[in-house]
Amino acid sequence: MKHYPTNLTDSQWMLLSGILNDNRKRKHSLRDIFNAIFYLIKTGCQWRMIPGCFPNWELVYYYFTRWKNNGVIEQVHELLRDKIRKKAGKYESPSLACIDSQSIKTTRLGGESRGFDGGKMIKGRKRHIVTDTMGLLLAVVVHAANVHDSKGASDVIALLKGRFERLVKIVADGGYRGELIEKTKTTFGWILEIVLRSDHSSKFTVIPKRWVVERTFAWFESYRRLSKDFEYLTNTSQVMIQIAMIRLMLNRIKN
Repeated sequence: MKHYPTNLTDSQWMLLSGILNDNRKRKHSLRDIFNAIFYLIKTGCQWRMIPGCFPNWELVYYYFTRWKNNGVIEQVHELLRDKIRKKAGKYESPSLACIDSQSIKTTRLGGESRGFDGGKMIKGRKRHIVTDTMGLLLAVVVHAANVHDSKGASDVIALLKGRFERLVKIVADGGYRGELIEKTKTTFGWILEIVLRSDHSSKFTVIPKRWVVERTFAWFESYRRLSKDFEYLTNTSQVMIQIAMIRLMLNRIKN
């Protein structure tokens, strides 16, 4: 197989295969399947345009869909995030999280759940994410761009329930003010802290705590498949984000 910069190294594959724990003999190895998926998300190519040195695109898409539906991709993402947090000397469960949304254009081919964000003047979808203080993804929900931040936030915050026992506080910007603060407290027992920009500064300033989630959105820009929302289904969009984070975390753990 031709070597691409997106291909897994031997040490990265050893880590990933240990998580998968699937040693069944196949015509094409799972390593080659993952390499094809990582190539697709990095370059932004279409499924049918995956280079011929990889397994045929139908097989790659089959495994992608299978892993998406049975939760394998999410499981790999969760385990890698826990490993990185432990490597950094942190507990697996964070005590502080950050939330924000990003409006993103969709393609003319359409797809479910699209709308117009009047504030950002973007027709498409919103990516609502919650991260830890390292910028690692805790939860993601993709929905129509015309859904208000408070509604989208409720959906993504709900995904945290029962998963992070040490979580106490979630940091957000001014768009999350209002009933969401009390709802988060009464429903989940978490503090939703609003951190605002200073009205006295005329220049761009880094907002304490909140900048972390903005950096995570910047990481997405390294993957051309995430430059727009090319996916027909929102749950596919969510999994693509998890795959991008898996690639990023593998680079941090193993070279």
